[in-house]
Amino acid sequence: MKQKYLVTGATGFIGANLVRRLLSQNQEVHILIRKESDLWRLKGILSKLNLHPQDPENQISIKKTIKKINPDYIYHLAAYGSYPFQKDINKMIKTNIIFSSVLLETAKEINLKAFILTGSSSEYGYKNKPMKEIDTLVPASFYAATKAATTNLALVYARSYNLPVIVVRPFSVYGPYEESTRLVPTVIMKCLKNEDVELTKGTEKRDFIYIEDFLDCFMKLAENPGKITGHILNIGSGKQFSTRQIVKLIQSLTQSHSRLLWGKYPNRKWDAKFWQADINLAKRLIGWQPKRDLPIGILETITWFKNNLNLYER
Repeated sequence: MKQKYLVTGATGFIGANLVRRLLSQNQEVHILIRKESDLWRLKGILSKLNLHPQDPENQISIKKTIKKINPDYIYHLAAYGSYPFQKDINKMIKTNIIFSSVLLETAKEINLKAFILTGSSSEYGYKNKPMKEIDTLVPASFYAATKAATTNLALVYARSYNLPVIVVRPFSVYGPYEESTRLVPTVIMKCLKNEDVELTKGTEKRDFIYIEDFLDCFMKLAENPGKITGHILNIGSGKQFSTRQIVKLIQSLTQSHSRLLWGKYPNRKWDAKFWQADINLAKRLIGWQPKRDLPIGILETITWFKNNLNLYER
């Protein structure tokens, strides 16, 4: 049966992949976009989407639009501050907290089946063991702090108004349409062109999860929301890999002649020696676990980039 989905952040990496998955399932998909949004990730599917241009600060218009759409599900992915070039703290507060609160407030007035809020693994701060949903949050950046605040706000809405809110914390998702400044796209594109790759020393670690595995979990959340309302779920692979491991795998799979210049790129303050998701709660509550190991996901990503390099040469 066709359901009605509202997606925020649909022009971003995860959002663009999500709306494609929903369209492949013949769902009715509505997206909120800013008038200045860059729609390059949605090229080829725009005619199949219901677009709703909005000023993110016009709360009255946003509420009116959402009520008119009357969605069965809301997937809220819109965020600001996850990339190093997004530094405006005021905009982080407006986008991550205030805009989210407008959506949650409106959700009280429609008959939603699920409101799925995308948090961030950065909410946890630095840990030395796999991160669990019950861990104390010690955000180490303004972005992480605003995401943590939004998580707490959403859970209070869930408890106070019996709203079907579910919070997910993605770890390092990679795959088609990822932002070009991220590690995996950067290394793939340079390796495909046999260009030198400037890298950190490569000892920092992350929990990488392929976008299709992430979406498998994301979609499962909508199947039986009553079971997981008010919960936070980590979505990661449950494994961590160093930058050195990821880069060498990409170089091998692309059969590249690129020189890997270790130590030429400065370490960033958010680089961590340990970053791994505990995904046991997702396994237990919704029966999900990743299907693709790292080489399979990276190979599929390489194949996609080979065929779509032109999208990044705008």
